[in-house]
Amino acid sequence: MPNSTAHRLASFAGNLLGGQLPVGLRTWDGTRAGPVDAPTVVLRNRRALRRLLYAPGELGLARAYVTGDLDVEGDLADGFRRIWSLTRAGELRRRKLGPREWAEAVRLAARLGVVGLPPKPPAEEARLSGKLHSLRRDKSAIAHHYDSGNALFQLLLDDSMAYSSAYFTAESQSLEQAQHDKLELICRKLGLRPGMRLLDIGCGWGSLLVHAAKHHGVEAVGITLSAEQLQHVRGRLAQHDLEDRVEVRRQDYRELPDAPFDAVASIEMGEHVGEVNYPAYAATVHRMVKPGGRVLLQQMSRGAVAPGGGAFIERYIAPDMTMRPVGRTLDHLESAGLEVRDVHAMREHYVWTVRAWAATLERNWAEVVALIGETGARVWRLYLVGGALAFEENRMGVDQILAVRPDEHGVSGMPATREWC
Repeated sequence: MPNSTAHRLASFAGNLLGGQLPVGLRTWDGTRAGPVDAPTVVLRNRRALRRLLYAPGELGLARAYVTGDLDVEGDLADGFRRIWSLTRAGELRRRKLGPREWAEAVRLAARLGVVGLPPKPPAEEARLSGKLHSLRRDKSAIAHHYDSGNALFQLLLDDSMAYSSAYFTAESQSLEQAQHDKLELICRKLGLRPGMRLLDIGCGWGSLLVHAAKHHGVEAVGITLSAEQLQHVRGRLAQHDLEDRVEVRRQDYRELPDAPFDAVASIEMGEHVGEVNYPAYAATVHRMVKPGGRVLLQQMSRGAVAPGGGAFIERYIAPDMTMRPVGRTLDHLESAGLEVRDVHAMREHYVWTVRAWAATLERNWAEVVALIGETGARVWRLYLVGGALAFEENRMGVDQILAVRPDEHGVSGMPATREWC
């Protein structure tokens, strides 16, 4: 049916993009167009098109998907891989519509009954106020995602509650073992020994604090902005009888007192700092570690053309997130007086990590829906599928950066070889 709703939309999209629509398309009237051997995008109602009309590209697709106005039949990862390839370089590759194309779009929208007021964004989108990266706004940004409830994260994560890229010595390794190996790798890189004092900036649910105290005998302080994380970590410390050796605080890195530590770690927290504030963050890390002390940052990166997390991530998962090329992060650390000694790229490890979380989400789908609702669960599904693709396609990376604060004579005290390997 060449004049069906689905064919009209597929033809318009193909003309706009300069090629055939890479996925199947089925519309609310039951008509279908596009390749039959590909996942099928299902537009369940006209509202799905209005979402795309008022927010073209990634954000409109995300809003339509999480509300259920748009769905995908077949392999979701493959479907979104094909769809997002069209918007990867920007909204429809930033191609500008000419007068003729605009006229065609308006006529098609009117013919299909799509024209109307923009649909309300889903309630799950972050709506922050106040000055960017102020103490109050940063606390709200962290609460949006990390205070979703400990029960949710306990369903999705392994027993360590590590919410960051694991380190797989083999792709077939269990996530629990890979997270243990990641924590152990961090401790070895930091050269932790009994009696040393460790600071964990952005300690999450306490995975590194507990591991370092139990297996390396350190005393530790962890800080977090999340009330839910604070409660969970304190419970874990009591469970492991570590309350006399590990302290956890609800505190911003900008509020840390001047009390140097033997080692400092910050695992996937620097993404929340913001570009303008990153020099102050790096200076704080430098100030908090003793001369000769080591620093380990695990941090995600993104290309210079897309320094944020992307429209979906910034609205639904990590508002105000900033990611930059890893080289620019190194510049910040060196400007603060730290000497960068090692950069360990772990991009493929995040693909395997996120796929494991996604599989757990699907196994526990009914329980997740019971906790956060269908829309919230679809946010998480899209987040994990999209995250795995971003790392798979090298649109995002993650690195462990090992640095040291040299003493007044420039001596680092670092070994000449990679002793942690």
